[in-house]
Amino acid sequence: MRVLILGIDGYLGWALALRLIRRGHEVIGIDNFYTRKAVNEVGSDSALPILSMRDRIRAVEEIFGARIEFIEGDVTNYDLVRRVIERYRPDTIVHFAEQRSAPYSMIDVEHAKYTIINNLTSTLNVIYAIREVRRDIHILKMGTLGEYGYPAFKIPEDAFIDAVIQGVRDRIVVPRWAGSWYHWSKVFDSYMLLYANKLWGLTITDFHQGPVYGTRTTDIISEELFTRFDVDDVWGTVINRFCAEAVVNHPLTIYGSGLQKKGFTSLEDTITALAALIENPPEPGEFRTVHHYREIKTLNEMAELVRKAAKQVLGYEPEIEHLPNPRVEPEEDLLYEPEKKVLPKLGIYRLTRVMEDEIVTILKDLKPYADRIRKIEALFKPRVRWR
Repeated sequence: MRVLILGIDGYLGWALALRLIRRGHEVIGIDNFYTRKAVNEVGSDSALPILSMRDRIRAVEEIFGARIEFIEGDVTNYDLVRRVIERYRPDTIVHFAEQRSAPYSMIDVEHAKYTIINNLTSTLNVIYAIREVRRDIHILKMGTLGEYGYPAFKIPEDAFIDAVIQGVRDRIVVPRWAGSWYHWSKVFDSYMLLYANKLWGLTITDFHQGPVYGTRTTDIISEELFTRFDVDDVWGTVINRFCAEAVVNHPLTIYGSGLQKKGFTSLEDTITALAALIENPPEPGEFRTVHHYREIKTLNEMAELVRKAAKQVLGYEPEIEHLPNPRVEPEEDLLYEPEKKVLPKLGIYRLTRVMEDEIVTILKDLKPYADRIRKIEALFKPRVRWR
């Protein structure tokens, strides 16, 4: 298959490109390196060193004997998107080219505007370019389970379609109540894609994923192939931050009570799921909603797992520090169980990376880069407040 990855330089984009290349697919990528610039803007850096795109592509050629076609550009530029689609005629477009940080979107009005304009404009450009060039291209858009907020009931995977399109009245209608401007942009994305599907018959997978953690997949077999790994208060996933804090013996910073519960997935299992959805697309003209997470944990539970692994790998147990929660979110132990049906039907249900074991791998990978982490140690405490 020929796959176009928008946002190929990112945490998931690069890891997915490696998987697809190794599975024999042709990969084209677009990126404007905005995440690198925005991470630098808040004074941070990837905890793991990552190569330039030119050197990344060279490493892939040397290690795997495969070529990635790369175009540096901004997906908010419609002419660019259309030209690339016309030239390469991909079977699938994976849309990762969105500002992905909730805290970044909440810094101030300019960051909120950038998030909304960038994310919605890029999605509209993809929709219209496919409409004009080739309507049978499969769009796989990275969404988030954060679109739903924290409803106190099981979230049906197909409720969006049933409620909005079919008018089914004997099912639960799941409200979407996002928790940041970033999350609201993803809600709008979903509605725009659903509208394009019903208006023009576009084929779409709306992939709702919980937080991702981990430094490696089975394809990241050398340091030259590292994907980025953010650990600061603005860009870092909570468990990745815990691991970085442990490496420099900084207290594990839990924002709030620590009873917040979410569905987490390793980088390996996330990439496996994405590859399966690309290789098993929806029926032509279908809108497919997919929920994906593997282990439901509270922040307190994860902090304890990191402390236990740190004793094994580093020889000490870091302390735990609870800080005032900068976010507006429930801090009690709520029911959290989004329904999963699509991926199990594709055979993607077995947990291949257990959090307890994966934390050990993360700590071992980060340990040689403790000096890099110490340079951004001051950024573990939250600087962006929702209220």
